[in-house]
Amino acid sequence: MASRSVPGPAEAHLQQPMPPHLAIIYCAVLEDEIESFAKGLSHIVRLDKLPQGLHNEPDKLRSNLQSIVDEIERDNPEVEAIVVGYGLCSRGTEGVITKRCQFVVPRAHDCITLLLGSKERYAQYVKDHPGTYWYSPGWNRHHIAPGKERYETLRAQYVERFGEEDADFLMEEEQHWFSTYDRATFVDLRVISSEPDQAYTQECAKWLGWNYDRQEGDPGLMRSLVSGVWPEEQFLVMEPGQSLRMTVDERVIEASHAT
Repeated sequence: MASRSVPGPAEAHLQQPMPPHLAIIYCAVLEDEIESFAKGLSHIVRLDKLPQGLHNEPDKLRSNLQSIVDEIERDNPEVEAIVVGYGLCSRGTEGVITKRCQFVVPRAHDCITLLLGSKERYAQYVKDHPGTYWYSPGWNRHHIAPGKERYETLRAQYVERFGEEDADFLMEEEQHWFSTYDRATFVDLRVISSEPDQAYTQECAKWLGWNYDRQEGDPGLMRSLVSGVWPEEQFLVMEPGQSLRMTVDERVIEASHAT
């Protein structure tokens, strides 16, 4: 990739590298944060937002990502690197490749790492609190989180489709799934007013009989994502023809050559 630079401080006689022209593909859960940190950055050529929930269908996530990657490389020749606001995400980012651009993925299992600021902080929190269900402004907006609203909405849908008796059975299964959790943790980067979302999360926790916690988000990882500066310990930077695969160590992901 060609290097572009501008004169640095005269007293230092240095040149600072210009960031590469970027395209960013991201999950709607992170829309407020990504769009806020990307605002005004002239090296960002385009932003593409995908709907929440694709991590539940990894093949669909992979297909959607690949389709947009192909479109960017075809329609935006000025783009030098494609960055994703995703982690491993149920392995839905595995197998995506570029033909011309670098492909950059945070070393993260999911978007909570991006909100917390590091995979180490995420791993430590989950180790200390294994029954955690995460809430954030984006999560609360784009899906119905566990709580009274989800229960009533799902039950009404099941009654309409299957009748009262089957609806009760299905809701018992739903509540059994939630029995593996005991904590609602709200994580917040404060890019928008979050008081209503905090209150909503507290209401959900109270209704479910869970503990409630609030974690202050760390913007460092997402600022790095949009900046074009990607430390190896935080990001996997792949060259054209490479894809990522999951690891079983602290790296989370590594590069491999596409087959």
